[in-house]
Amino acid sequence: MIRQIIFHKNYFVDFFENQNDKVQEKIDFVLDMIAHIERVPTQFFKHMEGTDGLYEIRVKYGTDIFRIFCCFDQGKLVILFNGFQKKTDKTPKKEIDRAIKLKQEYFNEKTKLLKNGK
Repeated sequence: MIRQIIFHKNYFVDFFENQNDKVQEKIDFVLDMIAHIERVPTQFFKHMEGTDGLYEIRVKYGTDIFRIFCCFDQGKLVILFNGFQKKTDKTPKKEIDRAIKLKQEYFNEKTKLLKNGK
């Protein structure tokens, strides 16, 4: 395994569980690719410009498009945040803003845990 994937709280899990079996299989396929392939094609995994380290996992099933936001921690650790079904060409600003807030929340909580010696 090249990368380890973890979830920040239940944001991703809640999104994932609301998808049908076929979409879940496709998401699992893409996550497995990210975990095991050194150079993941940008059609599946791409840095979001101007977001200070936010990435989007890109999943397409049929005509449906899904996005899952994530970031790296400690190099090879990928933290998954919110996911959503994309209905327009442009990624909605509210979804990007939410992901940025979740990323800040993750690192703030991690800093508190480290300060408390956990």
